[in-house]
Amino acid sequence: MSDYKIPAQTRIGHVHLKVSDLERSLDFYCGLLGFELMVRYGTEAAFISAGGYHHHIGLNTWYSKGKPPAPVAAAGLFHTAILFPERKDLAIAFRRLMEAGYPITGASDHGVSEALYLDDPDHNGVELYWDKPREQWPLDADGKLTMYTHRLDLDGLLNAAQ
Repeated sequence: MSDYKIPAQTRIGHVHLKVSDLERSLDFYCGLLGFELMVRYGTEAAFISAGGYHHHIGLNTWYSKGKPPAPVAAAGLFHTAILFPERKDLAIAFRRLMEAGYPITGASDHGVSEALYLDDPDHNGVELYWDKPREQWPLDADGKLTMYTHRLDLDGLLNAAQ
């Protein structure tokens, strides 16, 4: 194993998802979650973003148009994690999902973050989350990061949307 460490400023630039119905996916990602459509290639592909970036998510039907979701018990993407800048932003997203009657599959406090879990229309996992300030991250007696999974206080989160 090499001693090389990837630069700390490295970020995941985007995710590109195979979907079965482009319009349905655009309704979810743009209509419900609020992403902006940046570029569209007919009925086969679209690139969407937050804040005018060229794209954070690519959607395409090149190999998947009209196909069923990938099996859960197979190798592949577990979920796409969408990081919100503030707790209030996550709370607003949660309120929008509730108002739309969109099902949530989980909600967790991980110590370092608070997260909502759901599936997109093609059963691709989606995590909506915000990171707590670093000074609130849980550390053990040796100062090492300790993450956990506790139940998220959803009422408390909704109150942050005010």
